[in-house]
Amino acid sequence: MTQSGLREVEHEIAISAPAAAVYRLIADVENWPRIFPPTIHVDHVEKDERTERIRIWATANGEPKNWTSRRTLDPENLRITFRQEVSTPPVAAMGGTWIVEALSDTESRVRLLHDYRAVDEDPANMKWIDEAVDRNSRSELAALKKNVELAHATEDLTFSFEDTVQIAGSAKDVYDFVNEAHLWSERLPHVATVRLQEDTPGLQELEMDTRAKDGSVHTTRSYRVTFPHHKIAYKQVTLPALMTLHTGYWTFAENEHGVAASSQHTVTLNTDNIARVLGPDATVADAREYVRTALSTNSRATLNHAKSHAEARA
Repeated sequence: MTQSGLREVEHEIAISAPAAAVYRLIADVENWPRIFPPTIHVDHVEKDERTERIRIWATANGEPKNWTSRRTLDPENLRITFRQEVSTPPVAAMGGTWIVEALSDTESRVRLLHDYRAVDEDPANMKWIDEAVDRNSRSELAALKKNVELAHATEDLTFSFEDTVQIAGSAKDVYDFVNEAHLWSERLPHVATVRLQEDTPGLQELEMDTRAKDGSVHTTRSYRVTFPHHKIAYKQVTLPALMTLHTGYWTFAENEHGVAASSQHTVTLNTDNIARVLGPDATVADAREYVRTALSTNSRATLNHAKSHAEARA
């Protein structure tokens, strides 16, 4: 650690992919929830060709946090520098650099540099940050390696879809119905129990037990980021056997007839479990249809109950 209380650390990993492809994946922040396990949601605040301000919601040591960072993109040198504008305690300041280096035409090395200070230069705070940075850096680099290397192999395994219901009511009433998830066990037949925690306004941890058509109950856990009254983004962190990824968002767009309420999902299938869940003859197409039907059924049920709720109040 330097005399000013600034800690500087570096993590690196080798990746079997061209350096330019790796750089592009890191540069496109909208893919981060799919690539990096700790990342829940990322939004652009400002953006031009070389610089951008982004808001990031992510977990650190299992706790959801959010912050705004400024990034400078250098595609020629395959470098991205970042600096948190306002850090969340116990972090007083945080910044760093992504550096992608070509080892050959098909191999690259990614170096992730961090520098940070703790609030009040407190040793306990510094220890907490050390652990969070180390855990997240290792997790991010391992996920980056896995996702870049599997990008082509899993192209047909990742898919998105959306369901929309037109509602003759206000966006606020529909948003409130989806936002007030602690009431879902009373309002939605397919939800058995709900635990909703919101220690930071707009950042929710949602755990619920959902009943399937066959009567079985499944527990899922998600983090949600809320944008009143137009969007709720989420990332599911405990996943059913047929998925390795599930992110999505609810949107509420006012129009001349009321509000178009939509539920969007992005899913990556877990091929290892298809035979166990759906039988030895099941294909990727079967798993895709099964997952899509299951998620759409619950989304549409929620949207239709939100419709009844909002139209009764209109």
